[in-house]
Amino acid sequence: MLRRNFLQIGSITSLGLSLPGYLKLKADDDINPKAKAQSVIYIYLPGGFAAQETFDPKPLAPVEYRGPLSHIDTNVIGSQFSQYLTQTSKIADKITVIRSMTHGETAHERGTNNMFTGWRPSPALQYPSLGSVVSHELGVRNNLPPYVSVPSVANEFAGAGYLSHSYSSFSLGSNPEDKNFKVRDLKLPEGVDTERFIKRKRLLEVVNGSDFVTNNRYNDSLIAVNQFYENAFAMLDSPESTAAFDLSKEDDKIKDRYGRNAAGMRMLLSRRLVEAGARFITMTYGGWDMHQNIANGIQNSLPAFDQAFAALISDLDERGMLDSTLVLVGSEFGRTPKINPDAGRDHWPKVYSSVMAGGGIARGLSYGTSDATSNEPQDNPVTPEAWAATIYHLLGIDYTKALMAPGGRPVKIIDNGHKHINGILS
Repeated sequence: MLRRNFLQIGSITSLGLSLPGYLKLKADDDINPKAKAQSVIYIYLPGGFAAQETFDPKPLAPVEYRGPLSHIDTNVIGSQFSQYLTQTSKIADKITVIRSMTHGETAHERGTNNMFTGWRPSPALQYPSLGSVVSHELGVRNNLPPYVSVPSVANEFAGAGYLSHSYSSFSLGSNPEDKNFKVRDLKLPEGVDTERFIKRKRLLEVVNGSDFVTNNRYNDSLIAVNQFYENAFAMLDSPESTAAFDLSKEDDKIKDRYGRNAAGMRMLLSRRLVEAGARFITMTYGGWDMHQNIANGIQNSLPAFDQAFAALISDLDERGMLDSTLVLVGSEFGRTPKINPDAGRDHWPKVYSSVMAGGGIARGLSYGTSDATSNEPQDNPVTPEAWAATIYHLLGIDYTKALMAPGGRPVKIIDNGHKHINGILS
């Protein structure tokens, strides 16, 4: 009997194992004892979300700095969030908010480069993204791509950079919130049965043994394509892995808990993928470049994020997964201290906020502060380099080691002199 026929979901269930239980047994065989975090969910809010209207309100500042929204207390004494983070305020004791992120790049592209690579932009070299470095260092687990983009590649800096394209992310190709959501390339094409599929694999083996492939075995494009096929074949031959992408298997109550919208379904799918063994998920939601009418923009975008994020953190914690899953919320920069004439805020990288939770991060902590008007950090400034170094550290990756760039040039994973943030570790 073919392995693909034996490992049907029904066969697993008949043995008394649920899909999550089965995959957890497999994932437990691949735990890095040096790492507190075994997986990462990176929730990226593109455009630069305003800390003043989210995680760092300034209720005592003059109105032109305070902005149009009110604030609420969280379940951590002395900590306050925006009025629209009602659910997240109830799980503040499970997360760490960094209120002193800082860098000097005011352009979206350059700020995004910082937050996806842990490096300042360079005209000479494109650095690999966090997910690609994780893919390079930790590899495949449970026949799932180690690096997945939900729903698609976030931006031009979310790729493999100077590393081989084989360390690029797997992109869904469609939105999980769509009614007819289906991940491309996870099923055999129509008209191709198992027997024909096996013949195609044999034909590919013949091609791979040709003189052309042998003579070009160090060509990055060929390496990447070959790796793609190997990973695709492994997934097609592993129904328990492809089922991780199937949101129809989630109970309706869970979907309602997360929210049947872009934020909810993307975070729910991210949890399923981590549960199945994916190492690094990049998930994007919304557009936060609010130069005009920021009150309306936040009202339209933040409540769905609030519901989904609070559900994700609580769900992971209830499943015993939060301590091994590092959850991040980030953006390329923050917004100006003062409301502009269009009732919005402009780009401001001097101080902004991010969130880290699980995977070795302390719970219920506010790290660093911005000054009274959100102009600059008041204490404990955190750079994107230190932020990225902390992610690698928690994954058990030595961020001081060098990878090989084109021409055999060694390049450190994180620039010399930058260290992880000890003050937020559990």
